[in-house]
Amino acid sequence: MKARAFRRSLLIFAHDTGVAAISFPLALYLQIGEKITRWSIQLIYTWILIFTLLTLGVFILMRLDTAIWRYTSIGDLGRIVQAVLINVSCFFLLLQQSNIAHFDALPPSFSVIQATILSILLILPRIGYKLLKNGTITAIFKYKNTEGKVPVLLIGAGDEAELFIRETTPKHRFPYMVVGIIDNRNSRTGRQIRGVPIYGGISQLEEVIEKLTIHGLRPQRIVITKHKLNIMTTRKLVQLADAIGIPVSRMPVLSMLESVHTNEQKMYLRPINMEDVLGRPQAILDRPSMQKLIEGKRVLITGAGGTIGSELVRQIVSLKPTCITLVEQSEYALYRIDLELAEIASNLHHTAMIGDIRDQARINEILKATKPEILFHAAALKHVPLMENNICDAVLTNAIGTRIIADAACFAAVKTVVVISTDKAVNPTNAMGATKKLAEYYCQARDLEGGTRFVTTRFGNVLGSTGSIVPLFQRQLERGGPLTVAHPDITRYFMTVREAVELVLQAASLENKRGGITVLDMGEPIKIVDLASRMIRLAGLTPGKDIQIVFTGLRPGDKLHEELFQMNETLKATKIPAIRHANPRITNRPLIQSAMKELEAAASSRQTMATIQILSRIVPEYKVSMLKAKMDHKAI
Repeated sequence: MKARAFRRSLLIFAHDTGVAAISFPLALYLQIGEKITRWSIQLIYTWILIFTLLTLGVFILMRLDTAIWRYTSIGDLGRIVQAVLINVSCFFLLLQQSNIAHFDALPPSFSVIQATILSILLILPRIGYKLLKNGTITAIFKYKNTEGKVPVLLIGAGDEAELFIRETTPKHRFPYMVVGIIDNRNSRTGRQIRGVPIYGGISQLEEVIEKLTIHGLRPQRIVITKHKLNIMTTRKLVQLADAIGIPVSRMPVLSMLESVHTNEQKMYLRPINMEDVLGRPQAILDRPSMQKLIEGKRVLITGAGGTIGSELVRQIVSLKPTCITLVEQSEYALYRIDLELAEIASNLHHTAMIGDIRDQARINEILKATKPEILFHAAALKHVPLMENNICDAVLTNAIGTRIIADAACFAAVKTVVVISTDKAVNPTNAMGATKKLAEYYCQARDLEGGTRFVTTRFGNVLGSTGSIVPLFQRQLERGGPLTVAHPDITRYFMTVREAVELVLQAASLENKRGGITVLDMGEPIKIVDLASRMIRLAGLTPGKDIQIVFTGLRPGDKLHEELFQMNETLKATKIPAIRHANPRITNRPLIQSAMKELEAAASSRQTMATIQILSRIVPEYKVSMLKAKMDHKAI
């Protein structure tokens, strides 16, 4: 304990034991009045000494010095009453057992009066100090209903932290539960605000997280409540939090939180953090190896304006590449990411190029001009129901487009090509999954030939991506509901955009056997109905009461449960615990190339039935949905 904190604790104990010494004769006088003069002064002093010393011991054991008076809560007052009751009970038990100091002379009801007087004398100064500082006592009440709340760790033990904790009461329906506070002021370490412990400084963040994890309280988010935190400290905090996979955000200004009491709508429309929806800590990956992969390299990203592509741009910039080339079919999407890149990395050389991955001549032209060393292929059509009605386009973009990228990369001697795949490629029941599976086949075959290295990454649904379930739920919440779920039992694997991109970068940095697939361990699949309920609670509402959830039935191509691996894929661990490596079935490239030419001809001529038949022949797992596809096509 530092000197300042020790002096403060000493002052609190001196106050409390002094109050205890005063309370004893006061309680005795209230009990027997003027009859107190019949007892000797020596006897009364003996009682006071024994009671005071015992009080000091009990209060030290119960650490009443840790609560900050300015933030006194009902929990703190409860601890005081508990300590007093223990103290008075121990006092009378001690006198009775030892038969000293004329115990029988004390009236039987004295213990009740003594406990009451001491509790009042201990509580009143604390409430008075709080009134002096805050002007209200309403904030002393603290509730403990934490169902469905996101555990958070606060940075800064001041007024903002106290207000944030107060907002977590069920009355305000704030969707967070504060599990601890970090503060660089040593004088506050070991103390509490409204029952929430204050730990060490920011440098001890990892140690604090480990301690909370042991107790089942690992935070899912770190919230900076101290608005005057300097830049260097903030940067250090973000680096430390980033290393352990916990996102950092800032608390809104005090006026915004205080307005919740007068404007209920502001509470409902709080932004929903994707990491909160995930409901688990993000995976911890090896960032130094990512830095080594990118630093000083020429990088090209296809689909650079999409959800994954734009996040790739943001993260790659921080890894110090020599230059970045952005390739995107959508003019507006390319404009947005090009503008953002110019703002966040004005000194980095970058080029924005309109390009369709289905245009072989254009792709060859771009690669010849930019000479990338690492190519990230994120361009794809991914919306399952839409692709069920546009199967030819799914084939031309996801399968043929990937083949064009792979062939052009090999011709241009690109060192590494990282291909983005999906869990829908495992035992696919829809065109989107089947075309991505075919893309996996081709890139694995290319990888086994040597030369350009192909790294295929497979992951589940990305929270918040374009067309995903989370933005849909957000729009439905803003309209007042209901939230629509396909089936009560439907599940999906989820990850944040940050995790998805980190997997891509991490996978590219690993030295694995050629021809394989890397997959992030995303934990257990999440029931969509549970996700809907969680989002409702994160908006400060109650599922089934404020917002309803309705079931609409499975969409075309939907599966009840997604898979990450096929039965015949052998799994191997990597040096990163969160990533596994699979060795799937390998297809001979000349054979698959010939079949893809036939598939391309059918899709280009818009022969949907022929396209489905050829696709299901190349990807045998897709046969299960072929009959349905035929029926759907005839119905059109």
